[in-house]
Amino acid sequence: MAKIEIYTQMGCGYCARALRLLQAKNVPFEQIDVSLNSDLRGEMTKRSGGRTTSPQIFVDDEHIGDSDEIFALDRAGHLDKLLKLGS
Repeated sequence: MAKIEIYTQMGCGYCARALRLLQAKNVPFEQIDVSLNSDLRGEMTKRSGGRTTSPQIFVDDEHIGDSDEIFALDRAGHLDKLLKLGS
């Protein structure tokens, strides 16, 4: 199973949307709330190549992108393979 990390912040609709997608896929993930933690926000920004918006999503330590990008992967049929789901 893939290691999934998602950096989120309170009150973020895009974060909630991405979390719902991952929950619907029934995959375990680590949610890292950067709302009140500048160190974690800095870590997210560094790992994502300078992106400061939430969410930022990583699969097996590879940066996948934000909410729009994870949904694009899902629509294209690539997300399940990336998450190591199915056969």
